[in-house]
Amino acid sequence: MSSSKDIKLEVCVDSIASAIAAAESGAARLELCSALSEGGLTPTIGILKSLKGFIAIPIYCMLRPRSGDDFIYTDYEMQAMLTDLDMLREQDGFVFGSLTNTRSINVKQCQQVLEHAQGLPVTFHRAFDITDMTRMQETVRQIIELGFKRILTSGFKPSAHEGIEYIAQLIAKNHRDIIIMPGAGIRVGNLEEILTTTKCVEFHSSAKSKADAPPACNDITVTASDNNVIASSNLSMDCDVSTSRQDLLMYEMTDANVVRKLVFIAKAMSEKN
Repeated sequence: MSSSKDIKLEVCVDSIASAIAAAESGAARLELCSALSEGGLTPTIGILKSLKGFIAIPIYCMLRPRSGDDFIYTDYEMQAMLTDLDMLREQDGFVFGSLTNTRSINVKQCQQVLEHAQGLPVTFHRAFDITDMTRMQETVRQIIELGFKRILTSGFKPSAHEGIEYIAQLIAKNHRDIIIMPGAGIRVGNLEEILTTTKCVEFHSSAKSKADAPPACNDITVTASDNNVIASSNLSMDCDVSTSRQDLLMYEMTDANVVRKLVFIAKAMSEKN
């Protein structure tokens, strides 16, 4: 049984199998995307509707129409994201971030998303880490005033462990007004240090592992749960036919054992505090 003092794990997923693994292993919330290999893009409506049929924990949908590290969107791209938002409203929240060409918050576009969300919580994602680090507290205040409920950040560094001191500063100053959620590169081996140093109440991880070796095309098996939902389809085809080179590579998915270990560490740290 969880309590309000529990440190919560959000797992980012881009497949039904990963979502099931995370939900059944103790994740408190899912960030649902497509194409995590591209940093996470807007998910399909079909996957969201399927997951809402049998997963009880909250699902937040990414709003991001393309890859790229600029997070600068045209009016056409914004219209596409707002349309996606309207169609994905069955979920529990959204994840979004938009910047100007000076790396500041795009207030107008953020307001558009928050208005269309109609009260559903919205997380400002790691576009925050592209903003000016010297003005980080001012940027956080702006995000709070806009109405975002949390900020996902690696502390302006490639990983949350590298940005741990900046994350700690952000949480110390703003914890009463917004959730600052460390994410990027959080693993079993570094989680305790991140939790201890930052004093965060939520953290974000993909909890991934490599897929097994590829089976032959004519030797494919899947496992299914009792309600006939595919719970593991972690396959890579060893075939002559492929639509892209990526199809021949092993892909990664959420590892239930990793999720359990992360949740165990978080629970132990919660009980200490």
